[in-house]
Amino acid sequence: MSKSEVQIGELAHSEKGSFKIGPFGSSLKKEELVKSGIPVAGIENVLPNEFLPKFRKFITQEKYKKLSHYSVQPGDVLVTTMGTIGRAAVVPQGIGTCIIDSHLFRMRVDQSKVYPPYLCFALNGYDGLKAQLDKTSRGAIMDGLNTTILKECTIPLPMVEEQKRIAAIARKCDRLRRTRRFTQQLSDTYLQSVFLEMFGDPATNPSGWDIDSLGKHLSFITSGGRGWAEYYAPSGARFIRSFDVQMNSISNIDLAFVQPPDSAESKRTKVNHGDVLLTITGSRIGRVAPITLSVGEAYVSQHVAILRLKSSLNTLFTSYFLSSEIGGQEQIRKTQYGQTKPGLNFEKIRDFKIPVPPLSMQEKFAQVVQHFERLRAQQREADRQAEHLFQTVLHRAFRDEL
Repeated sequence: MSKSEVQIGELAHSEKGSFKIGPFGSSLKKEELVKSGIPVAGIENVLPNEFLPKFRKFITQEKYKKLSHYSVQPGDVLVTTMGTIGRAAVVPQGIGTCIIDSHLFRMRVDQSKVYPPYLCFALNGYDGLKAQLDKTSRGAIMDGLNTTILKECTIPLPMVEEQKRIAAIARKCDRLRRTRRFTQQLSDTYLQSVFLEMFGDPATNPSGWDIDSLGKHLSFITSGGRGWAEYYAPSGARFIRSFDVQMNSISNIDLAFVQPPDSAESKRTKVNHGDVLLTITGSRIGRVAPITLSVGEAYVSQHVAILRLKSSLNTLFTSYFLSSEIGGQEQIRKTQYGQTKPGLNFEKIRDFKIPVPPLSMQEKFAQVVQHFERLRAQQREADRQAEHLFQTVLHRAFRDEL
């Protein structure tokens, strides 16, 4: 350990129990939670470098008297120990009376040694800390963050004034990154708004469009088969899995490729430009995306259905209808079969009801989508640059190069 690094455990405030995990087991039972009262912070309140003071769980004043040693105060650093483990945020001013649940680790630090926002940036973004946790936990079965190991990990620790300078710079970069992400979230709702403006609410159909079963407008429907693992390759044709199908787009993160065999099975599961993909099993049934020319040659897994449309339906119109909450998604939720293994079968998919406005209107909507997607590609590049700037700042800060 270099002179500029200290163990996280050495940063604890001198008061007893300054580093503490929330109440376990019989200390706080689910049935003891109430609809209002003293708020209980959980993992849903802790994002990287941001505490969200929107509470869903509460306890009575009487229960709080027994659990007051789990309370938080401004300047405490909270770390998630379950779910997405290791997220850290500083408790803000004006928090009021509040306790943590069993999925949070409270770090009340000696602020003469460490500036809480700096510690958060280190917990969330210092590569050296992640490497230490990976090394010390290797071979262990971990259901959550091992706080004992965390306290033994080291982080770079300059003087407090320098910590504040670093945190201020990092906070500005983080704010830019958050602004970009918020803009992306707003743009995600834009096309659904355009859809509603052009075609009306699918539930009430104010324009009186013909309502048909989707099957009437399908020329072909199938899903991928098993046994593709043996054809995985470093390059070749795209292999689209269920988690590659996002709402109205195909993810380009963590691509998989196959060298497909010359067989009837591979020909059946090969996608065409203009197809619509629909996830029919897995953790998130009902994700839907159009196949555009940019996808190229591609095949699908057994968890993904290929919907090949007749000329009466436009691909982008159909994808956005099936992805709309008050259109396709509501039907999908109602038609999933099975309790232990829900999914969608072809018969149910064919029975989906879909409005069929004039093809010219569908194509006009598709033109809006294509234009907007070009703008969104520029936006994603701006997001990438903001993320790269933030990570670069953190990397240089912890190497004493900022």
